[in-house]
Amino acid sequence: MTDKYEERNFDILEENCIDSAVLETVEYSYPGRRTEIEIIFPEFTSVCPWTGLPDFGTITIHYVPRHACVEFKSLKYYLTSFRNVGILQEHVVNRILDDLKSLISPITMTITAEFNPRGGMKSVLKASYPKE
Repeated sequence: MTDKYEERNFDILEENCIDSAVLETVEYSYPGRRTEIEIIFPEFTSVCPWTGLPDFGTITIHYVPRHACVEFKSLKYYLTSFRNVGILQEHVVNRILDDLKSLISPITMTITAEFNPRGGMKSVLKASYPKE
């Protein structure tokens, strides 16, 4: 007997489809001043790589810039590129942290993902730089 869900075709994309090349920066005009930036994106979606079901959540990016900030429009395109990607929730926060850290070299950065409940459980995940 086969699992009735095995044959479903969900068109799940691979992680290499996350479009980090779209990210752009803007100059931070106050180096040496500790300005905290918090960006909240409540429309985040990705896909569970095992079930093909969507994961909906809020991504919060909190950082202190060094010489550059992430440009908001490019960030929205980048975060939206996760929409059909099969990626574990634990990997989402680390991937975003790695991509943004490489882009702007912040003094500090924390990525928080609050995923909506699925299967009766809500998850909150955090990844930080430098390590706390």
